[in-house]
Amino acid sequence: MENSDKTPSISSSPALPSAVAEEPATKKVKMSTTTSDDEGCTTAEGSKVRYKRRKVAIFFAYCGVGYQGMQKNPGAKTIEGELEEALYVSGAVPEQDRGLSKRYDWARSARTDKGVSAVGQVVSGRFYIDPPGFVDRLNSNLPSQIRIFGFKRVTASFSAKKFCDRRRYVYLIPVFALDPCCHRDRETVLASLGSENELVKCLPCSERGRKVEGVVGNSKRNLELEAVDVENGSSNKNDVVDSGVTKDVEVSLSKGDDNHLNKESINDNEGKVSVEEVNSKTVVSDQDEVAPINGGSENNLGILEEEKVNREDTAANGSGFCYGEKERERFNNILKCYVGTHNFHNFTTRIKPEDPSAKRFIISFDASTTVVVEGMEFVKCEIVGQSFMLHQIRKMMGLAVAIMRNCAPESLIEKALQKDVSITVPTAPEVGLYLDECFFTSYNQKWKDTHEEVSMKAYEKEAEDFKMQYIYPHIASTEYKEGTVGLWLHSLNHRNYPDLGILDGEGVTNDKKVEVDMNDKKTEIEVVTE
Repeated sequence: MENSDKTPSISSSPALPSAVAEEPATKKVKMSTTTSDDEGCTTAEGSKVRYKRRKVAIFFAYCGVGYQGMQKNPGAKTIEGELEEALYVSGAVPEQDRGLSKRYDWARSARTDKGVSAVGQVVSGRFYIDPPGFVDRLNSNLPSQIRIFGFKRVTASFSAKKFCDRRRYVYLIPVFALDPCCHRDRETVLASLGSENELVKCLPCSERGRKVEGVVGNSKRNLELEAVDVENGSSNKNDVVDSGVTKDVEVSLSKGDDNHLNKESINDNEGKVSVEEVNSKTVVSDQDEVAPINGGSENNLGILEEEKVNREDTAANGSGFCYGEKERERFNNILKCYVGTHNFHNFTTRIKPEDPSAKRFIISFDASTTVVVEGMEFVKCEIVGQSFMLHQIRKMMGLAVAIMRNCAPESLIEKALQKDVSITVPTAPEVGLYLDECFFTSYNQKWKDTHEEVSMKAYEKEAEDFKMQYIYPHIASTEYKEGTVGLWLHSLNHRNYPDLGILDGEGVTNDKKVEVDMNDKKTEIEVVTE
């Protein structure tokens, strides 16, 4: 009997290898393509396929001109509002969820201020991505200054905001802005009369600030007009002059020697884009479309790129300033003062020093590269950090530029980062700032075996083309036409910013901070944190 009882156990032993062989195989990586057969279902025979929602991360870029920032705001034209409407029209969001972003787990990687652009923005949510052609459907329902690059399938718990490890922004500041003798304020010019270093009054900025319609006035109306020009394109030479963004821009590898352009030479031919790094300097030159000074004055028919890079006469910019090794080293040393964990309560609005959100971690801040756009040379300032507050980067740039122009001591950055010191920091214009890329390092490492990498690697070429076609030309043409940075530089003085002259360690305590913009307008904006 004992032998008969053991017989079944012996015969059952060979079944073990078959059980091992029947173990489920490793899950396949979820690709950013259409759903497979098992992801769809039919309600009845002959009825159409009903698709399921999928959690995806969408990569896109936009030129911020004409928009009141990224975040959706009732009554304001925003990037997020445009994108949500396009998702609904494209069938990615059902009727019952229209305008209710929480229902489809909407999240953004970064918020950008009014007028700020982006080439590496990421949003996530649960959308109907089928049938094929999801990206094309979105782009067909969006203006040309907002372009969708693609999407990646992500986990159900993914959030573009929470899973973003760090963000990289770029600020393009004209080289002339770092010249202490360029675009000085009225008091400094008058004080220099009769001295060895006599300064010349900046006539172009005087004309822009007092005579040019639209530079000082209803800025909201100006943004709306620029946005219309971007969407519709320029149909004639007057449209090219009035537009804030040159849609069809020819970008060449080198700058021409003879570039005397006038209104008659502006045409509507589509251009080509090419990029080449030469000695760490990217040269971008607009050969076809140039916006004349002062909105197209009859007296300004020619633009000499070499002699009038910053739209000043040679006599007014006779210092011979250039962004050489000495200037590059000094500027980078100033920017490195921001690196690390600091209290940035002085670099935003409505954040108290004791608020935990005032502490931010800056990974790097570098300004070693220069780019030339439409004959104007810019310093490319790249900043990488975990997250940023409202106006933080623009204020960091504003104080750094003030120090480079000798309007403030270098020790002021250290004092501004102290918790018990409250000072007013100048805010640089928004036009030169754009979001370059968002990183998801921890997420990609954790889910690399089952999901695609969430990064911009697959869209680098599209992003670079968009940058060269929209963002860079917009930054240069805005400075050419309106002199945004030049007008702001004239406000960098101790009359508008008395705290720039602080030399002691006590600082200034003042609960009511006055923000002096280039149009001398006081603004109060609600603080948002990432």
